[in-house]
This record gives sequence, C-alpha cells and structure tokens, in this order.
Amino acid sequence: MKKDVSIKILEIKKSFHLRMNGVASQSMREKGLDYKINWGIGLPQLKEMAKQYGKDYDLAIALWKEDVRECKILATLIMPADKMLPGVVDIWMEQTHTQELAELSAFNLYQYLTYAPVIAFKWIASNNDIPQLCGYQLLARLFIKGQEPNERGINEFLDQVSVVFENGNTNVRHAALTCVEHFCNLGDVYAILAKKALSLHHLPIFE
Repeated sequence: MKKDVSIKILEIKKSFHLRMNGVASQSMREKGLDYKINWGIGLPQLKEMAKQYGKDYDLAIALWKEDVRECKILATLIMPADKMLPGVVDIWMEQTHTQELAELSAFNLYQYLTYAPVIAFKWIASNNDIPQLCGYQLLARLFIKGQEPNERGINEFLDQVSVVFENGNTNVRHAALTCVEHFCNLGDVYAILAKKALSLHHLPIFE
C-alpha cells in the first residue's frame, strides 16, 4: 500500500471512532447485516467524508479490502467509474455479502460504468441472491435514466423476472418488481410487453 494511502486509511478509521453510532450499529446487527466491524455511521456522513477525499482509485481499492462496513461504502463513493475494470467489479461482487452494500454499490458506483448493462444482465441471471438483487437495482437505475434495452435484452429481462417471481426470495422479488415498474415507464410499448409476459404473476402494477 502506498504511504499516502495508508495514512489516509488511518485518518478515516480514526474519524469513524468520532462518528460511531452504537444504537444504529446494534440495530443493523440484529437485522442480520454481516460485517466484521460496523460503526453504524449514516450514509449522509459518509458522503460528506467522500467529498473530502474526492475520486481516488488507490484509496478505494484499499478501503474495500477492509472488512468494515463504512470502509466498503466509502469505497463505492470514491472509486472513479472510468477507471474501474470489469475484473475489479467481479471481485467486489464476490465480496459483497449484504443487501445494503449491493444496493449502495449499484446506486453509488455501478450505474456510472460504461459497461453497466452487461454486468446487470449477467447478475440477474445469477443463481445467487446478492448478485441478482444488485443486478435488478442496477437495471432499475439505467431504466430511470432512459436507457432502453434492445430486443434481446427485453426478452432476457422479462424471462429472468418471470423466474424470480416463481422462485426468488422476497428481497429479490421486490427488487425485480421495482425494476419492472421502471421498465414500464420507458414507454407504452415496454409496458405492453411486460404485461403480456408477466400477466400470469398478477403483479400490482398491472391491476
């Protein structure tokens, strides 16, 4: 680790001590958030910290390696999207074990990657809940920004959603439903295709 990066890491960890929220940390543990260390610091505070350091690839990589909730979230905030290679994304996804981190990674970072659609479709086809959830969160962000999938993407998306509504867990189904809502908002044609493909599932957005 570069000396300046190691110094920044120490500074950041010291600042966590000052900002720690024991009540929030305990609440997260009770809800099953699996982190070795969790200071219970809120997202607004972490965003303020991120502004102090700006976009910094080396610092983001070093922070992610720390098994600390706040370090990993901060890493998603300061990683420059234009410098993050697919191989690094794969490693980060393998090391993402909570719904919170999956959602924040999609919102803070992954939606800005030039290859975001590629990884999103790869993840929604995964057999694991966390990549699936992150994939639907990411696609939802892309749909919100008006990015329209091609015909193959539409068919793949609706096929995967149908499977999730049959067999997915509650959190993944909720993420998929939200994603479908944003897909329908792309235009009437998309809404019609979604209703036709998913009508058997009696989704509330079609009632």
